[in-house]
Amino acid sequence: MHRGEVVGTWGEHDHPEMCFSATKSFVGLVAGIAHDRGLLDVDAPVRDAVRWVHLLQQTSQWDGVLWGKPTSVDAQSNGASGPPGAVWSYNDVRVNLLCLALTGLFGQALPEVLAEAVMRPLGASPLWQWHGYDNSFSDVDGVRVPVVSGGAHWGGGLWMSALDLALVGQLYLRNGEWEGRRLLSAEWIARSWTPCPVKPDYGYLWWLNDQQTVFPEAPATGRCARGNGGRHLLWVDPARDLVITSHWGEDVGQLVAEVSAAVSVSHQ
Repeated sequence: MHRGEVVGTWGEHDHPEMCFSATKSFVGLVAGIAHDRGLLDVDAPVRDAVRWVHLLQQTSQWDGVLWGKPTSVDAQSNGASGPPGAVWSYNDVRVNLLCLALTGLFGQALPEVLAEAVMRPLGASPLWQWHGYDNSFSDVDGVRVPVVSGGAHWGGGLWMSALDLALVGQLYLRNGEWEGRRLLSAEWIARSWTPCPVKPDYGYLWWLNDQQTVFPEAPATGRCARGNGGRHLLWVDPARDLVITSHWGEDVGQLVAEVSAAVSVSHQ
């Protein structure tokens, strides 16, 4: 999508596919809804020394077991140690903890929140789904509420078409406004795309290409939700008014680089 218009598609762009860790950026989106409603102060403690900002930046260093999965089972973060806020550590169990905490804030399942606050106003298809595990439920005022996962490790996660992903990317390009209605605050988007002090290419569950470490061949102005080694991608570049989404791509960096170069030329 360039300047709000779909300028090119390929494959089954309207077919939902698993988003893998691109799901994490949607956890960040739902956290933004909580923030905008006054339910979440990023500097407030969730428990003990762990603050919301730590969970959003993956610097919480929380250690425990959730839904039968210990934090140590995610090998991506093994060996990283330190107090909350001091060390960045990519860990799906801790993102699942954030999903549980957000479910408690809203008192309802996160897919319901996302649908009501964002996806329906965007005019997205009804085909997307967001799942948890067979045992991931929380008791909210006596009601058994399902808790989704923040990725695809051990099942669960977000299923969404490339076209619906692009609509969400377009919402971020428009600073949270859609057809005269504010769905997400510009403040939250700015926070989401602010580099983490101990991980400059990461924000609030979004990857930032400022230093061109995420996709070296792509513009530094891009931000992205990505999963499964980048094979699932939502790329947002405010400088080019550009959104690129892809499922199961093998050379996504080249795709982003070549499309960005073409748009850069046409934009001048």
